[in-house]
Amino acid sequence: MRESTCAVSRAKVKFRLACLVGALAGISASGHAAAEVFVAPFGGYSFGHSGVDITDNEDEVTSSLKFSESSHVGIMLGKMTKDPGNIYFLYSRQSSDVRSGALSSEVLSDLDISYFHVGGSLYFPNGNFKPYITASLGATHMAPDSQYSTETKFSMGFAGGVSYDISENIALFGEVRGYATFVNSNSSLFCGSTECLWRISGDVMWQGQANAGVSFKF
Repeated sequence: MRESTCAVSRAKVKFRLACLVGALAGISASGHAAAEVFVAPFGGYSFGHSGVDITDNEDEVTSSLKFSESSHVGIMLGKMTKDPGNIYFLYSRQSSDVRSGALSSEVLSDLDISYFHVGGSLYFPNGNFKPYITASLGATHMAPDSQYSTETKFSMGFAGGVSYDISENIALFGEVRGYATFVNSNSSLFCGSTECLWRISGDVMWQGQANAGVSFKF
């Protein structure tokens, strides 16, 4: 039964991804001929604290949930707007692990954290330099070891950065981005076939990213 639930969860994420990409493709197709679409691969470092307390269901010990800091990769697909700015779909994936407390060396489970977001940016051009702000919303997908269930939660993102045009169609960018993932307080997290790993207490899990990438316009 649990394997069936996990399969359904993964199918839902894939369906959301297909819908978001399809929506952006439709937006681009409906725009005028001069509209610029872009692809922007990026990488960086993820950091921050979950902001959630966990209680072990076996020994009833309460501690803070900690996602380990590590590198991540991602990509944005979108189109430029007249503001000037852009609208985009963002996918980001981090391979991390879960620990009990910020200073703990005990790894409770490996964990892949993925963000599926749609968003928009507003630029403030100054020559080739383009400082910008951006906001997004979507889903956070957390996949622990195979014996536990995956979790998909609503999340929001916000960022500030700067882009530099090195040619008409290529730009470098760097940014700092924050994510807030909303969870149900006093619920369970990462359930196995017979029981859940933890009970959680908290409403928001926080994570930050420092990103650098390159944008290709077409």
